[in-house]
Amino acid sequence: MDTNYQFSLERIKKSLKIQEQLEQKTKYIVLYNAIKECIQNIELPHNWVLPATRVLAEELKISRTTIVKSYELLQLEKLIVSKIGSGFIVNYDITNNKENSKESTAIVNVEFYPEISSIGKSFVNNFTLINRTTANSIAFRPGLPPLDIFPINRWKNLLNTYWRHVKSSKLSYQRSTGIDPLKKSICDYLNVSRNIKCDYNQIMVVSGSLQSLYLIGSTMIDKGDNVILEDPAFPNVHSLFKSIQANLLPVSLDKNGISIEKMNELNHLKPKLVHVTPSNHYPLGTKMSLGRRKELLNWASTNKALIIENDYENEVGNHLNNIPSIYSLDTEDRTIYMGTFNRLLHPSIRLGYMIVPKYLIQAVEALQEHSHRFVAPSAQAVMSQFIERNYLYQHLKNTIEVSEERHKLFLKEFQKSKNMTVKNQEFYSLNVVAEFNHSISKDKETQIIQKLKKANITAYSLSECFIGNNKQQGLILGYCSVRNNLLERKVKKLVDIIG
Repeated sequence: MDTNYQFSLERIKKSLKIQEQLEQKTKYIVLYNAIKECIQNIELPHNWVLPATRVLAEELKISRTTIVKSYELLQLEKLIVSKIGSGFIVNYDITNNKENSKESTAIVNVEFYPEISSIGKSFVNNFTLINRTTANSIAFRPGLPPLDIFPINRWKNLLNTYWRHVKSSKLSYQRSTGIDPLKKSICDYLNVSRNIKCDYNQIMVVSGSLQSLYLIGSTMIDKGDNVILEDPAFPNVHSLFKSIQANLLPVSLDKNGISIEKMNELNHLKPKLVHVTPSNHYPLGTKMSLGRRKELLNWASTNKALIIENDYENEVGNHLNNIPSIYSLDTEDRTIYMGTFNRLLHPSIRLGYMIVPKYLIQAVEALQEHSHRFVAPSAQAVMSQFIERNYLYQHLKNTIEVSEERHKLFLKEFQKSKNMTVKNQEFYSLNVVAEFNHSISKDKETQIIQKLKKANITAYSLSECFIGNNKQQGLILGYCSVRNNLLERKVKKLVDIIG
């Protein structure tokens, strides 16, 4: 018998016994009340399939007519609905029931429970800073690569091969920092692509950049410690550091990258960390010059600080002019290098990595062991093969070609807007920044983003990337995940809304 049916039967039988003890009524009324109680107590959840009338009649040893009458009453109250091919399903979603929602809120009294920690409250308070959207449309959501060109069959074949040959011993717990084959593949890949040389034991495999920052922040930061961030910066970055109760020190950029002059004004505050995006500043696209990278390393050495080099999308930012990474220039092992496959392959892959200074390996690994344990070994093994067989290089080459083509098409249509202009016309990233030609308020920016959302178009706020008071209004738009035949129509709709 179907597990779903079996679960339903057990719940109904249990409730039926109680109802029979409480009531001396017609059988179908007793059964109706029993099932209703199961539904309202969420013992039979929303969309749960109920047993067929014939099955339930046989199990309860009562007539099928009785079951049918009970189901009819439940249908009248809209507690269940008849669905072709599925029979009867529960139609009681407490999350959409305003009355129940109010009741649930009313009975919660925080005095009955232990107090949430200060860091727990901090994460709740800063949650709204995170760039998160559940929009179904991928136009024009930043952070998405061209999803339609990902070689799904290649990945699927590698995965099938893994499961055909995997040994049972590999199904046990794995090392939290990642499996050796992937760590060695990443080492080789970074050596060839970025001239980065490291011990593979320094590599930590993670689910993405935010987890890397959480691990580093939790390892290094005590409440009130100072962290320097570029201003503007990715909202998820300052949300994370604010949540772990660091004191944020925003520093503006000039044409060469983060301002060392302004950083020197903060030396008395003894910053522990500085987070930078040198290959491709988010969101403005500024590339940090070679001279500025060397200056930053000198600053870190003088101030006994660590540099977090977030090299997201470096393959795109460096495809024409490859400036050495800060990590490769570092002679003191004080740079934490971060990379991710999520923004190059697809976000659902959940694979990233970081290289940590040798003195941090033990502490970061201990924190990983106490938190997420490890990324799925199957995904790691396939990613290793994806790199070794040169599939990653081929896909990145295709990604850049397709993205550059879509970038040109996007700009061609967007230039028809009278109210906004794309800040940087060069192809430097998988997103663009559009600024308003005339000064507008934060409220106006928010209204425009909401109008776009109603039209099934996603845009991120530029002003929310700024930490200090000097905020600019604008939109961050990811163009490359939209197919060419749809891109033109979507940009026209975008331009119609913003004017």
